[in-house]
Amino acid sequence: MLKEFRLPDLGEGLTESEILHWRVSVGDIVTLNQVIAEVETAKAVVELPSPYAGTIAVLHEQPGTVVEVGTPIVSFELPGGLPSDGTPDGGEGKRVPTLVGYGAEVERSSRPTRKARKANPGTQDGSLPAALRGVPERPRSTPPVRKLARDLGVDLGSIQGTGRSGLVTRDDVQAAAAKSAGSRQPLLHPVGAGTQQTAAPRETRTPIRGVRKHTASAMVASAFTAPHVTEFLTVDVTNGMDLLARLKGNRAYAGYKLTPLTLVAKAVLISLRRNPSLNTTWDEARQEIVQFNYVNLGIAAATPRGLTVPNIKDADAMSFKELSAALSELTEVARAGKTSPAELSGGTLSITNIGVFGIDAGTPILNPGEAAILAIGSVRQMPWVHQGQVALRSVMTLSLSFDHRLVDGEQGSKFLADVGSIVSDPSMAIAMT
Repeated sequence: MLKEFRLPDLGEGLTESEILHWRVSVGDIVTLNQVIAEVETAKAVVELPSPYAGTIAVLHEQPGTVVEVGTPIVSFELPGGLPSDGTPDGGEGKRVPTLVGYGAEVERSSRPTRKARKANPGTQDGSLPAALRGVPERPRSTPPVRKLARDLGVDLGSIQGTGRSGLVTRDDVQAAAAKSAGSRQPLLHPVGAGTQQTAAPRETRTPIRGVRKHTASAMVASAFTAPHVTEFLTVDVTNGMDLLARLKGNRAYAGYKLTPLTLVAKAVLISLRRNPSLNTTWDEARQEIVQFNYVNLGIAAATPRGLTVPNIKDADAMSFKELSAALSELTEVARAGKTSPAELSGGTLSITNIGVFGIDAGTPILNPGEAAILAIGSVRQMPWVHQGQVALRSVMTLSLSFDHRLVDGEQGSKFLADVGSIVSDPSMAIAMT
């Protein structure tokens, strides 16, 4: 029997996803939970497992298509007229596959469907063919592709679709746009005998979608909702860097990646115990301040698809070793684009490491729903007054932004001072615990 699979809700009520790649083709035999596609939500790239064991009958959507939750994306031919788990189907619509961790299929409208028109030769819907009505037939394409064509100024009627049954794809539109842009550019002086070089397009347009779209919306909402205050503290971290160097040479830490971020993250977790107001959120609906008694530590990560902020769950309960391992794993998964929606939600406070780009300080924007974010600057060798004399020391600037509705200046300043004390003199961690 033919079984249709609709795009599920991949977490937190996300309404759409873009199909990046199909891992299967029509005719392929798949097993239960085999990865059949990669899709990008507004937060992450997710591998989509097969809810059935059977044969791929139809791939309803092309890669690059943005699909709404509940839209059919693939159909399976199941053996013996039974679902993959061997239980009777019980009729269309009575049994719907649910992906573990992804949520059930969205409910469909209860409105009655329209009666089908009486069939008319030459068409499936009973209407006259476009050619007989004197109307040019519009090339077949999906709504996102038509929008892309409008944005790029491309006439779909001039494109010969390369997709299934002549479907115009995103690649077709982009190729037509590039060809059109190239034909409008003036030729430059000859580069060599008999050769000429065309100028590059004067502008490039990229559709806003996926992670970039979500990040933009979140940052605008944060900037215009929470009253931001930013404070800066420059500290001598020579002793902290020396500690990391000693631990790297210790066999107990062999294989662990120890960086300034590791040290600062631990300092933040310790400082939050003394300054809990920075581990809170503002509940506008209930008019309450929510105090978190745990820390889900967010780490801003630059990925090929944009900025994401996955978080380490219950980071406050981790040892220095465990925190180091968790940071390494989080970074690797984020850079590979494999962070799940669950890992991107529920953060309580975040850190952004701008020092890796050679930047000293900044004014970071709060991750929505969080009271504070700390930016770590680059560690630089600078002249510094140490024990009454000017010496060359390792210096770092910390930049703390916080929500002034939740955190007073005194509380924010004390927290930042505590973090600075620990990274400049790690022995202070003992005094604060």
